[in-house]
Amino acid sequence: MVVEMHAGLASDGGSKLKMLLTFVDALPNGNEEGIYYAIDLGGTSIRVLRVEVGAGSVIINRKVEHQPIPEELTKGTTESLFNFVALALKNFVEKEDGKDEKRALGFTFSFPVRQNSVSSGSLIRWTKGFSIEDTVGKDVAQCLNEALARCGLNVRVTALVNDTVGTLALGHYYDEDTVAAVIIGAGTNACYIERTDAIIKCQGLLTNSGGMVVNMEWGNFWSSHLPRTPYDISLDDKTQNRNDQGFEKMISGMYLGEIARLVLHRMAHESDVFGDAADILSTPFILSTPRLAAICEDDSPDLSEVRRILQEHLKIPDAPLKTRRLVVKVCDIVTRRAARLAAAGIVGILKKLGRDGSGAASSGRTRGQPKRTVVAIEGGLYQGYPVFREYLDEALEEILGEEVARNVTLRVTEDGSGVGAALLAAVHSLNRQQQGGSI
Repeated sequence: MVVEMHAGLASDGGSKLKMLLTFVDALPNGNEEGIYYAIDLGGTSIRVLRVEVGAGSVIINRKVEHQPIPEELTKGTTESLFNFVALALKNFVEKEDGKDEKRALGFTFSFPVRQNSVSSGSLIRWTKGFSIEDTVGKDVAQCLNEALARCGLNVRVTALVNDTVGTLALGHYYDEDTVAAVIIGAGTNACYIERTDAIIKCQGLLTNSGGMVVNMEWGNFWSSHLPRTPYDISLDDKTQNRNDQGFEKMISGMYLGEIARLVLHRMAHESDVFGDAADILSTPFILSTPRLAAICEDDSPDLSEVRRILQEHLKIPDAPLKTRRLVVKVCDIVTRRAARLAAAGIVGILKKLGRDGSGAASSGRTRGQPKRTVVAIEGGLYQGYPVFREYLDEALEEILGEEVARNVTLRVTEDGSGVGAALLAAVHSLNRQQQGGSI
């Protein structure tokens, strides 16, 4: 991971890790005050938020509204999508504030973007079922600003961020020792604070703080050292983004159930362990990750929950206890591997920052007192799946050693894509009035 991080920082295209510059050179530190808005666009619905903050890391008030995006807008025109988003914000602002004051806006846009500044960036490509051809290459913040102007709203995008950067901002707001953020949910990504002079591909880059948040896009990480199995190859062959997102396909919630299904399907083929009822196991994605989690967490003596899932969802009736134990073992191995790989990725970031206890690490800092280090972590796999969380925490301690691991905290951080974006708008708004914003 560290080698690929260096390569991605040295040149664009130098690594499967994109190491994208975010131009975020200041993070919230708890001194922010005022009312800020955020829009979170990253899937089938948008969220609009109004966040009121007071000094001392106090969120006084947080209001959120969800608005599903009509499917025709995901395949329509740029103008119609952004008009819809702008109108949702306008209705929200009028309902919440009643008056149209100039406010800073954080825009979380969770699609691949080439950032040009903290408040602008052009769309590289759509994902998640969106396919509006004429948006590709356009500055999405400008598209939103134009739509906001068209509907007469006196609000402009102050910070354009992705959800991982929002999570880092929110983590840093509560704890200034936060140096990185990781999302492990349906997908996975990470970002961290890098020294500006280590970003070789952008020499002469000056920031006020000497640091900048780098969006790793680590779901695309690949290395010959990753323990790839025939099941991973089979999964990759069947996906639309073949040969991409290799790390994500091993560790994220979208794929874990499917890896386990591929293993069980092969077992069914090569033995009679599932009897005649094995046909359904040939159906892709029939075993979801939440069900895989439920299988792993069944602690009843006769594994009754496993029996229920096999019967109801996989149409495998009367599986004996021995077979149920085998299914648990497979799901456990897939979960454990994912959690340990995610932990290794986190240690890679700590190593790059010289915070893994190995002395003068790749950042060139000399060995000193171990620094307290916080990693903000968000996403359903870590937050909602205790077995995954235990395996990850255990692997982190195993790789770092007990002494160093004592100085590393993984802090669950909720709603980086909403509140985090609003806080970044606060930090980067023009009327910052010297309210800090350090990195």
